[in-house]
Amino acid sequence: MSFQDALATALANLSAHKMRSVLAMLGVLFGVGAVIAMLSIGAGAEQEALTLIQRLGVRNILIRARSFDESQLQEVRRSSVGLAQRDLDAIAASVPGVEAVAPKIAIEAWSVRSELAATQASVYGVDQRHLELQDLRLSAGRFLDALDLRDHAQVCVIGPRVQRELFAWTPALGGEIKVNEVWLTVIGVLEGGAAEADTFQGITLAAADDAIYLPVSTALRKFDRSALDSPLSEIIVRVSDSREPARASLLVAAAVRRLLGQLHAGVEDYELVVPQALLDQSRQTQRIFNAVMGSIAGISLLVGGIGIMNIMLASVLERTREIGVRRAVGASKRDIRIQFVVESFSISVLGGAAGIATGIALAFGIAAYAGWPTAISPTAIVLSAVVSMGVGVASGVYPAVQASELDPIKSLRYE
Repeated sequence: MSFQDALATALANLSAHKMRSVLAMLGVLFGVGAVIAMLSIGAGAEQEALTLIQRLGVRNILIRARSFDESQLQEVRRSSVGLAQRDLDAIAASVPGVEAVAPKIAIEAWSVRSELAATQASVYGVDQRHLELQDLRLSAGRFLDALDLRDHAQVCVIGPRVQRELFAWTPALGGEIKVNEVWLTVIGVLEGGAAEADTFQGITLAAADDAIYLPVSTALRKFDRSALDSPLSEIIVRVSDSREPARASLLVAAAVRRLLGQLHAGVEDYELVVPQALLDQSRQTQRIFNAVMGSIAGISLLVGGIGIMNIMLASVLERTREIGVRRAVGASKRDIRIQFVVESFSISVLGGAAGIATGIALAFGIAAYAGWPTAISPTAIVLSAVVSMGVGVASGVYPAVQASELDPIKSLRYE
């Protein structure tokens, strides 16, 4: 018996017993659907984590001033002034593996307006290296330069949402905006990026769309800050390019921590954020998630395979006389085995195809309903299809052997 003949016979038998065939397919359908849906959720979460890490900068180390309540802050300031320019200079001068260092100051902006409108925005004092270190891009104008910092220039670069709110889609370059009591001239507009702030592993990521960047020297000189506040809100350290970025980042972070411990008299009024380490941790968590969810889905496929085997064993008993007739007219044991294996294989393939469609629909449904990121993985689809076919073949082997070993004479007499 050729494969084509066995396939035609198998499809005819499945069509003749539709309900039984559907019930046999359900286990494979749910198993394959669960595999694709779970792996799609995992792939989506990994992509989102990578996107958020890229916003922090994979090669960056962020040193952020810690927040304290007023009584704690007064006690801390007796020993340490907080993050300051001396920390930045010391890191640049004495920590090996550092490519660049840049400061950042968060300004409390209680008023942001132009001559025509007002809005809310996050305002930061930065230097000319911030554009590269944070992977920002300009859609118009230029970014801050060394002369702006030297002259304490009252200039700024704004995000696209700030441009829309304050200038109503008109060109913003050369326009004036007022932050608190300081007027600033717009010299650049950023490209659109993240529309909203996000949180990853407890770290808040600001949205560039809502940001206003001005020279850090201007921020220090012309904006009021509490005397107890840390002079700098953040120091961004770029690690030199390396073949082992994770190891390089951890080594530089350890060196920075030791140096700051000396400069701050052992007071930890800062925190270190290593995006590469966060990414590795996120990937490890995702691998565990995929393993657990894959195991659960695998159990569903196993149950589906057992269901197919049960149906096929029942089919062997039901078709005992048919098997006897086939053997009597010349069919070999091999022909009988092929017939039942192909039938089992057909059930798993049809169930797997339905499961793939179900899994994709589940992934999109979860994304729409729960707001979870999902990404359909071709690898997951191929893996599920291969596994489902393997389950079908494995589940059909034993019933096929049982059918082929039936005695033709006894089978013809079976009622």
